[in-house]
Amino acid sequence: MKLINIILLSAGLIYSSLCNAQAQNTVDANPANINPNAVFPPLSVMIDSALATNAMVRFREEGIIGKQCNLKSYQNYWTRNIGLQADIRYGTFDNFSTNTSEGQSPSVLATRSSQTNYGVGAYIKFPLQDLVNRKNQVRMAQSELDQAHSMAEAQRDEVTQLVIKQYNDVLLKQRLLKIRSKNLSTARVNMEMVEKEFQNGVVSVTEYARISDIVARNESDYETARTDYVTAYMILEEIIGFSIGAPTSTNNTNENN
Repeated sequence: MKLINIILLSAGLIYSSLCNAQAQNTVDANPANINPNAVFPPLSVMIDSALATNAMVRFREEGIIGKQCNLKSYQNYWTRNIGLQADIRYGTFDNFSTNTSEGQSPSVLATRSSQTNYGVGAYIKFPLQDLVNRKNQVRMAQSELDQAHSMAEAQRDEVTQLVIKQYNDVLLKQRLLKIRSKNLSTARVNMEMVEKEFQNGVVSVTEYARISDIVARNESDYETARTDYVTAYMILEEIIGFSIGAPTSTNNTNENN
């Protein structure tokens, strides 16, 4: 019976070790493990990239092109009232002619021939509606174009502000992560000292438990700060449209202490 218990216990320990190793490998392979000391490109570069890749900015700029074409169409609308017409026809035609001579009965002459007929002409019209309403139509098209320009400019301002806010948010999260990392490193050093003193009977159980709780809280705060930093980092990359730097699978240095 004891042999069976030992075997089961050993199997459980082996399975637990394998699970921990697999979990560790999963964390290390996770692209979210971004270097907390990442160096960011200049803000102006990120803003230019965001403006070039943002779908709403491109949509607004395409709207400007459409309004420009619409304005030109209204400005040239009057030309539809002036034009040239031409036609050409080919076929077999029956021609009738009457010959009348004095003192004689009229004679009718019928002929059939294949021939080509064509005609060319010009026209000009002055519709009253076009004369009265043309100025308003052009003014309305110009107003729509101005609105399109304003909306595109507002969209660019919005994207610029978004990049600035997200960039500063990443820098803040990066600084907070470094602070949490330093606190965690200090707490772990204290924990190592307390563990030795506890084994030597210098520190009481209560003090040992208190230091352990401090370490646990610092580890929780560090993981929260790290997740916030990674999230802000990846959002910034999504906004600007390019990867700031290659993600690294390095754990924090104080985790190796």
